[in-house]
Amino acid sequence: MPIARTWTARKRCAPCAARSVLGLACRALGDDDTAGMELEEARGIFAQLGAAPDLARVDSLNRRTASVDTHDLTARELQVLRLVAAGETNKAIAADLVISERTVDRHVSNIFTKLGVSSRAAATAYAYEHQLI
Repeated sequence: MPIARTWTARKRCAPCAARSVLGLACRALGDDDTAGMELEEARGIFAQLGAAPDLARVDSLNRRTASVDTHDLTARELQVLRLVAAGETNKAIAADLVISERTVDRHVSNIFTKLGVSSRAAATAYAYEHQLI
């Protein structure tokens, strides 16, 4: 492959690599929806470029994202659960996530229902037992 063509392909791969890293960062922050979108975008571009090793790596990352059992909690509910487990109050969670206290209360209620628990302590224990945090 000529040097110019290789250089052009590498320049086009840089945004894909950035999207892959961004996807991993979003997943680490509990934003699985954005993580999936970023990884899927990187996958599409790697596929267009024929970058098989990078494509395989992104596919592997997507499988790991998909295989995580969230116990039917949304990405936002997982964020709230992590903050509840850290001992944060609804008011502090609302300020941290820039949402209303009422919305946090609704998320906490949904979490309790989905996990089959009735207290913040029980939700925290469940989260640790099932590796949700």
